[in-house]
Amino acid sequence: MYEPIRTKSVHSMAAHDRDEHDIPHRSRREELEIRLAGHLTALLTITDELRALAPEAAGLDDAAQRLADQVTRLRDGRAPLRAAPTVTGDPSRIAARVGQLHQRAHALAGNALVVATSCDDAAGAALAAERMAAHAAALGIEA
Repeated sequence: MYEPIRTKSVHSMAAHDRDEHDIPHRSRREELEIRLAGHLTALLTITDELRALAPEAAGLDDAAQRLADQVTRLRDGRAPLRAAPTVTGDPSRIAARVGQLHQRAHALAGNALVVATSCDDAAGAALAAERMAAHAAALGIEA
């Protein structure tokens, strides 16, 4: 009733034509460093936003600079892109936003700590643990 397909599948031909040596591969450590740089960049973005919303908070300027230095180190000297956040809105909403940012930063610092520990990055792990503790303190969480 149906005629069998006599030509090779496009998918099987593509798989045989491709040489596995042409595909760039990264090591596990390189992948973890890329992931760590991503977590630290996200943490830096939140830190910059906290600096704009709560300029009286202690240590955020230093933390932002140290996060930027770590990201630059992990990205082979390329500094992270940073935007200057602006403060607008009702002060009661700003206070709620600061709390949300501390929660998000605490979670990101925890993720960064796990990844830094996995790739044996002592400097990244120390910074992530410090930021995690700082955001926990801002949230009133006892370690």
